[in-house]
Amino acid sequence: MKKIVMRSVRAALQLIPKTLKDKLKQNERLTGLYVRSVRKSGLFFDAPTPKQTQALYNHWLEVNESAFSDSITKIGEWQAVIFGTDNQGVTEENTKTLGVKTCLITGELALGAIEKKISLLDDRLPTLLLNGGDLLESSAIYHLLKALKDNDLVYCDTDELSSNGTKTSPRFLPSWNPELQYSTGYINSGVMVKTSRLKSLHISNQTTIAEVIAELSLSINDLMVNHMPLPLVHLSVTENNEAKLLERVKMVIERHSTATVELDEKFNVNRLCWPNTNPLVSLIIPTKNGKALVKACIESILEKTTYKNYEILLIDNGSDEQESIEYFDYLDTLNKVRVLRYPAPFNYSAINNFGVEHAKGSILGLVNNDIEVISPNWLTYMLGHVERESVGCVGAKLLYSDTRIQHAGVVLGYGGGAGHAHKNFPRSHAGYLNRIVATNNYSAVTAACLLVKRAHFDTVHGLNEKNLSVAFNDVDFCLKVKSLGVQNVYCAEAELFHHESVSRGLDISPEKAARFNRELSFLQTTWRAFIKCDPAYNPNLTLKRENFSIKNAAELKVE
Repeated sequence: MKKIVMRSVRAALQLIPKTLKDKLKQNERLTGLYVRSVRKSGLFFDAPTPKQTQALYNHWLEVNESAFSDSITKIGEWQAVIFGTDNQGVTEENTKTLGVKTCLITGELALGAIEKKISLLDDRLPTLLLNGGDLLESSAIYHLLKALKDNDLVYCDTDELSSNGTKTSPRFLPSWNPELQYSTGYINSGVMVKTSRLKSLHISNQTTIAEVIAELSLSINDLMVNHMPLPLVHLSVTENNEAKLLERVKMVIERHSTATVELDEKFNVNRLCWPNTNPLVSLIIPTKNGKALVKACIESILEKTTYKNYEILLIDNGSDEQESIEYFDYLDTLNKVRVLRYPAPFNYSAINNFGVEHAKGSILGLVNNDIEVISPNWLTYMLGHVERESVGCVGAKLLYSDTRIQHAGVVLGYGGGAGHAHKNFPRSHAGYLNRIVATNNYSAVTAACLLVKRAHFDTVHGLNEKNLSVAFNDVDFCLKVKSLGVQNVYCAEAELFHHESVSRGLDISPEKAARFNRELSFLQTTWRAFIKCDPAYNPNLTLKRENFSIKNAAELKVE
């Protein structure tokens, strides 16, 4: 019923003259009420249905027909290894049709014979890894060999074939995403690899392609991985074996690291808890007044957080409400809390930089005053990630007060700037490729709850006070840190509320709008390449909404 009412309201708004509509938008209470009402109605949660996805995919295939042309035949020599025993004959026949030189089927070989056979493969030729029952598009080898070039391996997007030959269920994957591989094994077929790399591994009848990729990434520091964003492999529809696949990936992770890995059977994802050295974590919380928010935030940290070696720095940016001032004076008497005064005009970047100057910890936490802890081990999980050499910034799963997703990673390009992946999806939703419930890499995460090494913070000179005083400073910061050669991580196990944003009105005053446009322009100019093609996303997915839908006809036409 709520959806019907709100659809009617939205339709009616289209009939209002623009001048009147602009005037109504200037009323923050009215715009705030409208935003809350639309969100509560569920209209902001617009994950495409299977029928909608199929229609979008059919059109996408028409637009990209040339990429699958049979005329693409000039390819080099290659080899293949087919994993498993399900329908391997169909896959073998398919590879022979496409000109494979040598094809091994692991399920047909005795345990000791598999590695021996692989050792006899020609190092000068690349080797394609496929699962039994999977089929290659006719142009697949051409594209994969071209994309392999100087890389160690390349993988592609996938789909399925229906009984009548229709291409269905596309999986448009991100570029190399190690955390997503460890948590979901998202790359598990259609991988072209340098044969010398394959020979360095121990492979048995039980080995899966997902664990091969995980082992290569954990054993080779400079592994070069490329991604071809085309569905070149048609996956076979088999019985659910995700648990077995993840168990094999878990074994690899535990063999190469000291991480603790648990299988979440509800969502079929691995949950990795990396060890930490018990460093001091400095949690920096800016505020002006807001006693109720600050109280809920700090008390939830103090009462619920299982990790204990932290300090809280509350940065008071000119509070003038007596009850807030009195409460902050009380907080300043607590062992774990320090209250610092920052009386200058509001500048989010400058306030946090000021807090860092006074922080004692080797790990810094940027935390909004409207955050409230849900999962007691949030800091333990985030800290385990941020201490890893390969990791830069670590962000959390943040929920609105009504439990819908507020933040589960940041995607560059949304709205021409940046936006939150899966925004407004239900808390229980797994997300596209399980990316709500699985820890994975994003190019950026929000600083509403973010951990980073002090060394990284100092190297990139903190947040940009001059050009990004309010908006996009966290995105810019994350991309600067990522440019140091590390990965940013969205930690799905760290769940917290982010209260205030759910009721905040639109930022529509002329001054604020002008400032926002300046900061958006700075982001677009500075990080043009990421906005054009975010490696943590996929160029075939929409930038009009945060729902991971395939691009529609209008978007494809613009390209």
